[in-house]
Amino acid sequence: MGVNPGGFFPPMPVFPPSARWAQAGLRMCGARPADTPALRLYGWRVMETEASLMHQCPLLLPQNRAKTVYEGFITAQGRDFHLRILLPEDLQLKNARLLCSWQLRTILNGYHQIIQQRMQHSPDLMSFMMELKMVLEVALKNKQELHVPPPPPQFYSSLIEEIGTLGWDKLVYVDTCFNTIKLKAEDASGREHFITLKLKAKYPAESPDCFVDFPVSFSVSWTPQSSIISIHSQFLAALESLKAFWDVMDEIDEKTWVLEPEKPTRSATARRIALGNNSSINIEVDPRHPTMLPECCFLGADHVVKPLGIKLSRNIHLWDPENSLLQNLKDVLEIDFPARAILEKSDFSMDCGICYAYQLDGAIPDQVCDNSQCGQPFHQICLYEWLRGLMTSRQSFNIIFGECPYCSKPITLKMSGRKP
Repeated sequence: MGVNPGGFFPPMPVFPPSARWAQAGLRMCGARPADTPALRLYGWRVMETEASLMHQCPLLLPQNRAKTVYEGFITAQGRDFHLRILLPEDLQLKNARLLCSWQLRTILNGYHQIIQQRMQHSPDLMSFMMELKMVLEVALKNKQELHVPPPPPQFYSSLIEEIGTLGWDKLVYVDTCFNTIKLKAEDASGREHFITLKLKAKYPAESPDCFVDFPVSFSVSWTPQSSIISIHSQFLAALESLKAFWDVMDEIDEKTWVLEPEKPTRSATARRIALGNNSSINIEVDPRHPTMLPECCFLGADHVVKPLGIKLSRNIHLWDPENSLLQNLKDVLEIDFPARAILEKSDFSMDCGICYAYQLDGAIPDQVCDNSQCGQPFHQICLYEWLRGLMTSRQSFNIIFGECPYCSKPITLKMSGRKP
């Protein structure tokens, strides 16, 4: 096999292809009558393949009766590119050579490995030519995008004027082409937030793409008369609407031991909070109603978390949206959340008892032995693999029953909808 985009071949006249090419190709595709049904079937398949090639690539024609040399043009985006394909006697493409004109070689620069892979795996010449045409289309499109003419001077002067009106202190970053602009703003609680704008070629007739770290979608109202100043104003309004949510999440991060995520982003709506005794609670907060009762899931041994679930059901009427979410959780669960500063590691053993690691593919131990004398935590996937390897384990629907790797007391694993 060989791809030789820089290969040289005897010069041939480059002229608009005419019907003579197709007529010559049809004459060279003639086949002798077959003597057996099998040969006739093979002959028909060969003719069908050659006819398909003629239909898909009418400007690529065989140059000998053995059909080991093809020469002509490949067409993409209305342009014709000269090439030659040399096939071995067995016509296997994996041992073929592709020779390109300098124009085609320039466009396909950087795509040689892809073309070699296509040639290696294509079953016949027609399939390879279709693959080559798709690669050529992509290469041409990328070349066009790289050579987009720069916007007029008024584009830059108007942007500089807009940034000046907004305030240069709001600008965090701008690239050399003024296609990417990053702005900042503070909410009423003094938190700093950022918005990244990707300006399009038709700006300001077309709205830029906006990227923010929000727990909800952010869409801008845009007209051809709009500017980055109007986007920044809408950004500030969105910050104000989410202030209560971030106040709630910041209080949780400051006053509790958050196990997950370790470094929460402004868009994160979930927190897994340590309770002690190898137990924790996972909450999912509604950004639009942050002081309402969140979705709660207790993680830990049954003898520890079941009483908490009972308290939650019994005291749900005490929930007061006027209070903070953290205070409501304390009142309803009748507990004080231990802060990381005062929680001893012995109160919350973090490492998995099977793999002896804390994090495994981003997950931390969330399964705990229910034996109060043990209480060893495990990753769900580790415990699943352990129980699956025990002859004494049994499964009922999505629950596996087995023995704890540490104390050999009964332990159960309730699997989610998919395998851990």
